[in-house]
Amino acid sequence: MFDYKLLSALAAVVEQAGFERAAQVLGLSQSAISQRIKLLEARVGQPVLVRGTPPSPTDIGRRLLNHVQQVRLLERDLQSLVPALDEEGLPERLRIALNADSLATWWAEAVGEFCAEQHVLLDLIVEDQTVGLKRMRAGEVAACLCASERPVAGARSVLLGAMRYRALASPAFIERHFPAGVRAEQLPRTPALVFGPDDFLQHRYLASLGVDGGFEHHLCPSSEGFIRLTEAGLGWGLVPELQVREQLQRGVLRELLPDKPIDVPLYWHHWRNGGQLLALLTAQLVRSSAQWLVPWKQA
Repeated sequence: MFDYKLLSALAAVVEQAGFERAAQVLGLSQSAISQRIKLLEARVGQPVLVRGTPPSPTDIGRRLLNHVQQVRLLERDLQSLVPALDEEGLPERLRIALNADSLATWWAEAVGEFCAEQHVLLDLIVEDQTVGLKRMRAGEVAACLCASERPVAGARSVLLGAMRYRALASPAFIERHFPAGVRAEQLPRTPALVFGPDDFLQHRYLASLGVDGGFEHHLCPSSEGFIRLTEAGLGWGLVPELQVREQLQRGVLRELLPDKPIDVPLYWHHWRNGGQLLALLTAQLVRSSAQWLVPWKQA
């Protein structure tokens, strides 16, 4: 039988990115948390954590994290049937990985009412849409929003739609770099804005225009900062249409190549044994996402 006090200690260390904060969350001393991790490792016969900054789970640690997160969600279903089992009466906490652009645009409206009704707290981890699934594979989150269709073992995925991006720049930037008009072959030699090292959207966009290879770019790991830098004329960038409708209407930003957007599919991944809470959240996202996302058309 599993000792869930030991598994809770493991989950807290990973979720809180350290022993000290894990101890605070569980109301224990740091020494007690350390002892529980050591006892868990003794019982499974191998390390469950890599002692880095922050600590990260080993392969067996990831499997244990997957298990304890699903148990938490299933326990919530039982507590709704037998309230006496819920000794602490605390709200459920869902760890979810999602891309920064969704967080900056439609996510809050989609889940706000749901979280209030279901008494749910969110612990959001921001990852690029192309790599968010690694958090589920590592057992760190109960669900994720990403561009990958294929789910990890034990999970399901559902297509919500696609985010539409447009290549935008400030009027001053366009006048400076494209005085004779924008041509696709000029873009690699013109400063661009990229969200981070895992962001390959610009590469996809240029490839769709028949342009291959590298390009000049700034790195800006902030959705809001990305817009500010684009408005300030530091570079051109692929920006979610949802985020800049006002700027486009006012002429603060202009599209480089009109009517040549690029769409990124968004799939919602969740554990099969995630209980009623994840099922309800999934249904809410499926119902509401069409308000903000466009239909995905596979090329």
